[in-house]
Amino acid sequence: MKLKWNFYKSIVLSIAAITLAAAVMIFPKAAFAASLDGLEMWWEVVFPSLLPFFILSEILIGFGVVHFFGVLFEPLMRPLFKVPGSGGFVWAMGLSSGFPAGAKLTARLWQQKEINTIEAERLVSFTNCSNPLFIFGAVAVGFFNNPSLGIVLALSHYAGNILVGLTMRFHGKKTMKGEDSNRFLTRFKPLSALQKMHQARLADGRPIGKLLGDAVQSSTSTLLMIGGFIILFSVINKVLSLLAITPVFAHLLEKCFSILSISGVLSYPLITGLFEITLGSKLASESTSILLQQCIIVSFILAFSGFSVQAQVASILADTDIRFKPFFFARLLHGLYASVLAALFFPLFLSGHSKTSITVWSQNQLMMYPWDEYCHFFIKAGSYMTLAALILSILIWGLKHSLNKKNPRFH
Repeated sequence: MKLKWNFYKSIVLSIAAITLAAAVMIFPKAAFAASLDGLEMWWEVVFPSLLPFFILSEILIGFGVVHFFGVLFEPLMRPLFKVPGSGGFVWAMGLSSGFPAGAKLTARLWQQKEINTIEAERLVSFTNCSNPLFIFGAVAVGFFNNPSLGIVLALSHYAGNILVGLTMRFHGKKTMKGEDSNRFLTRFKPLSALQKMHQARLADGRPIGKLLGDAVQSSTSTLLMIGGFIILFSVINKVLSLLAITPVFAHLLEKCFSILSISGVLSYPLITGLFEITLGSKLASESTSILLQQCIIVSFILAFSGFSVQAQVASILADTDIRFKPFFFARLLHGLYASVLAALFFPLFLSGHSKTSITVWSQNQLMMYPWDEYCHFFIKAGSYMTLAALILSILIWGLKHSLNKKNPRFH
């Protein structure tokens, strides 16, 4: 039965790949335009909004600060989420760096035998999420011109993530049996957070200059991969639209939306967001529906993460025994939780604002707040920051390889 299923799977994937390639050749101008749209989105918004946070995260790892916060989560992780205390480090990095950092670190813990497969599947389900700078900078300010909306999206996103962790603690309960409590008693070590941070810094051992160079290179490499996925899924989205596949699913989704009293114009952004969260969030912000419904849809898109991000996670987990299905189920669960929480939080922060006063803020109104001024400058200068970062990364790479060539022992 499994061999038969794999045979049909191979056929379906081959047909899909051939269809995509044929569509790109049939509609070369549209595919090129979609590729440029994805590149522009990554170049002007995604790269400059995520790069500083990625670099800071790498520096925190090198200094051992993240290990310090990881130890602080030690007494919480086992009783709440049924994972070892070392999962606190992964959780902290997932919240700060965004996806797919949680998947990378979970796979690393599994390979080092710090956690077993079931614990890894639990951990990866709630440690992959959007980082705060993307939610506030790229989505709330960049797309909606509304920093207050970022509070609603962030609260619903992270609270929903915690609910996913509390739900997934029951995953594999029969397989683990009474092993959870035993591992908690044997694995817990009363090591102080400061000692852990100091040990991590000594174990790293890199001088500050090399740490900064590695941080820029690593962050740039990760963002280049993210850019590739954004461009690829931008083209896939366009191809599906030209082949009338997306409109068909959007029309069917409109029927479901009418039952929930949600505007049908949000069906297309949602379908798009299922593939790529950045493009889906932008389309939702440009729709003519009321802000509450836009917030609910964007909250679901951010929580689901999109097939683009899920493809990155799947490629990371492929080198381990960690299954992708629990992660996919957790994303659906996160989307449901985040949507409901967004509807609940919205009246608390945005009840006194109309759609017009929120989404069409003028430049002068936004400049009244330092954070808004920073974000708008950040977005305007985004392309220049991207170019400068890429040039700097190339220079660091060239310098490092030049030194390695002169002195093979140089690291």
